[in-house]
Amino acid sequence: MPTRKIPQRTCVACGATRDKRDLVRVVRAPDGTLAVDPSGKRSGRGAYVCRNPACAERGVKGRLQHVLEVPVSAELAEALKLFVEHEAARGG
Repeated sequence: MPTRKIPQRTCVACGATRDKRDLVRVVRAPDGTLAVDPSGKRSGRGAYVCRNPACAERGVKGRLQHVLEVPVSAELAEALKLFVEHEAARGG
């Protein structure tokens, strides 16, 4: 039986290519709202950042709004920061 390929994605902050599961997806839904997408399956345009606070912060201040084509709100920046900190605290 052939081995399944593991999807790879690139962090918009640092440019590192990693397994999709090792990154956090931020999605712009069809209605234009932004959200953190832990499942990686919500419909809409997505961008990925590493699961570390430095990359999350750099992504919010840099390329994330360019890739998603909408401004990143303070609420989303805070939600992403809290999610990444929670993941780091539990070792994920």
